[in-house]
Amino acid sequence: MSMITNTLGRYFAGRFVVSAIGVFASIFVLLVLVDYIEMVRRTSGLVSASAITVAETSLFRVPQLLEKMMPFCILIGAMTCYLALSRRLELVVARAAGVSAWQFIAPALASAIMIGIFATAVYNPMSANLRELSKRMEAELFGSAPGGGVQDASGFWINQVNSDGQVIINAARSEQQGVRLTGLTLFRFDSDAQFKERIEAREATLQEGRWLFKSARRYALDAPPVDQDSFELATSLTPAQVRNSFSTPETVSFWQLPSYIRSSESSGFATAGYRLQYHKLIAQPFLLAAMVMLAAAVSLRFFRFGGVQKMVLSGVGAGFLLYVLSKVTEDLSKADLMHPIAAAWLPVLVGGLTGFLALLYQEDG
Repeated sequence: MSMITNTLGRYFAGRFVVSAIGVFASIFVLLVLVDYIEMVRRTSGLVSASAITVAETSLFRVPQLLEKMMPFCILIGAMTCYLALSRRLELVVARAAGVSAWQFIAPALASAIMIGIFATAVYNPMSANLRELSKRMEAELFGSAPGGGVQDASGFWINQVNSDGQVIINAARSEQQGVRLTGLTLFRFDSDAQFKERIEAREATLQEGRWLFKSARRYALDAPPVDQDSFELATSLTPAQVRNSFSTPETVSFWQLPSYIRSSESSGFATAGYRLQYHKLIAQPFLLAAMVMLAAAVSLRFFRFGGVQKMVLSGVGAGFLLYVLSKVTEDLSKADLMHPIAAAWLPVLVGGLTGFLALLYQEDG
């Protein structure tokens, strides 16, 4: 504990935090540029799309993408920090003063856990809210005409059956976890399963017992198209049912996940995805600490011993293998083949134990 709070510990912690923030900022700028170029390409045919609006839409999309890369930012930041300390012989001087490798990494571990807590409690809700805002801005950009303009290749699908027949709804984009949809195409069938009409609408809002569509165009088999400013469609769907059809666990903030899990359970829907996301966010501080352990295991070798390139490659390879393991466990959990708690914590345990054993072998073996 004294190593974390004394002057040398604060120095090591500060160097690690600066390196991690530098990697985080670099990847953030790179993702913003790439996403902005893609958004410019998609909006090149829209006269109403201004450069500022496109830039804001792209900027609001990036935080959620960057959240998935946070463990790698910590890994690269820790490797950069320790390699720089070793290159400048600061680790040599510290070791000569009797500081062990475990004391080297203690400040970085504490900092990584604090960063993880901040990412779960503050950054995750912020990124989820910004993602919803970016969806709303995308709807304004691409939803100016019936049918929604440029649509996603697959979109979102939902099927509802009423007393007067069946309606299949396709939406290009969803907002507010499916309560508001844009870029809509509806296929209506009568009670005998015979096609009745096709409807294209700019947007729809789920209200109590009904869908409210705006800027719609109706195509019937035996009549010319008819434009309507708005029309209503009765539905028995509830916000909880729509949310499970149109939302993804990644777009729900950490503080809202418990209520989503309870509402999904009461509605009889699968909750594995929400539970997995919840436990992944709880485990995130410890995953970042495991990344620091892995980075330290391949970065504390002195420069004069050589082999720095191999150390860097081995650290990147270990991070990639840990990412593959996390994706495998995630898929198994969503398929109900693994408990969400095990799927969320197994990569943390594997990464932490691997780094711990490697450091134990190098320092005390």
